[in-house]
Amino acid sequence: MSDPFVIVGGDAAGLSAASKHRRENPGREVIVFEKGRWVSYAQCGMPYYVKGEVESLMDMLSLTPEKAAERGIDLRREHEVVGVDTDASTVTVDGPDGRFEQPYGELLVATGARAVSDPIEGARLDGAFTIHGMDSAAAVRAFLTDPENPEFAEPDVPYVDTELVERFLSREPPETAAIVGGGYVGVEMAEAFAAHELDVHLFQRPDRLLEPFGEAVGDEVAGTLRENGVNLHLGEEVDRLESDGDGAVGTVCSSAGTVDADLVVVGIGIRPNSELVANTPVDLGESGAIATDRYGETSVDGVYAAGDCAEMRHTVTGSPAWVPLGLTANRAGRAVGQTVAGDPTPVGAIAGTAVVKAFDMECGRTGLVTHERAREAGFVPVSETVTAGSRSGYYPGGSETTVTLTADRGTGKLLGGTIAGKDRAAIRIDIVATALENGMTVDELERTDLAYAPPFSPVWDPVLVAAKVLNGTLED
Repeated sequence: MSDPFVIVGGDAAGLSAASKHRRENPGREVIVFEKGRWVSYAQCGMPYYVKGEVESLMDMLSLTPEKAAERGIDLRREHEVVGVDTDASTVTVDGPDGRFEQPYGELLVATGARAVSDPIEGARLDGAFTIHGMDSAAAVRAFLTDPENPEFAEPDVPYVDTELVERFLSREPPETAAIVGGGYVGVEMAEAFAAHELDVHLFQRPDRLLEPFGEAVGDEVAGTLRENGVNLHLGEEVDRLESDGDGAVGTVCSSAGTVDADLVVVGIGIRPNSELVANTPVDLGESGAIATDRYGETSVDGVYAAGDCAEMRHTVTGSPAWVPLGLTANRAGRAVGQTVAGDPTPVGAIAGTAVVKAFDMECGRTGLVTHERAREAGFVPVSETVTAGSRSGYYPGGSETTVTLTADRGTGKLLGGTIAGKDRAAIRIDIVATALENGMTVDELERTDLAYAPPFSPVWDPVLVAAKVLNGTLED
């Protein structure tokens, strides 16, 4: 066929689009090019695999190549798309048998994002990792495994880099691990390394962890990490990693001094993989990700983008935003697949709703959290933070839950919120996310009819308590 639906990238957005399109239009050829061997894997599960709570890499596959073939998807792994010609409607592909041109009817760019390690000198030393791929997760877990009892190593998994895994499996496990970056990956990896009884050091250039989650959550998480033996180096900038003399990482050098480390994880952020369309008429947004409309289509007709390489509309501001998250990618890919099949389907808006776990502390965030970001969007932000019980006080198992809500002074419009606690706290952020999606005011949130029973919540859920207090401030 001369007009297949061609997809670049075989992870969440790409294979969601391919699967949905095949269901809606089974007669249409769908070709997915993936430059690596792994497809459709759970990036967010990697810290828990390293910890040992997830037994196998294969458990984190949402769709195997074999299942993709059963769905009628022409999935071509180890095929890298290196160029796009939007005038000729072709992509240039480097595959095992050489370079070729592939025509397309419609094109979806779902190339994801990549981990950032620059400008940290020495970030490519042996024993320094970014947890942004299945092979790196496998190598870290192999490194943590006793060579005499390799129960956690997986050199025989079909798609894994066997040489890399076996190289780290042959070494003595590290005693000290350092993490550079106090975001999602940093916090989750601290818990993973602590479970292996390592001496764990976490470096964060700002003076607070999990900056997108706001001040209250950052302070709660810092306290939890310290209680669990993690050494925090807040306000310390790491500029280089030094070798142990044999080509492997040995020392972390920060603005406050040095710390010896046998294993280092660099988790200072990611960037969108948008370079593929950089020399085409496809527009990029201010973030550097690909600009799209409400259907995921780019500035070029018939060319779409979805997932971590693309911008989407922000629920609160209405402006383009780049918030790379798993549900965002899956949902957008599915919508694009349906649109290309002839049923125009919006990809939806995003509020940046996210949750993270730090030992037994659960944290959530959604919408505009910082006053700086809210003011940039034209709002006059007002915030209140409350601490309330997660269950009725007389019912066992409850825990204090800290909620921060932010609203616009003039309109009372809810702008965002964060939450932290140890008893089903993270899932409560979905209440706030739903309120944002529906454009609710704080007053409307306060009057929301949430469920109550002593084992689940007090009469006034912590989110409602926060709305009540914030509403009182807005009325002053």
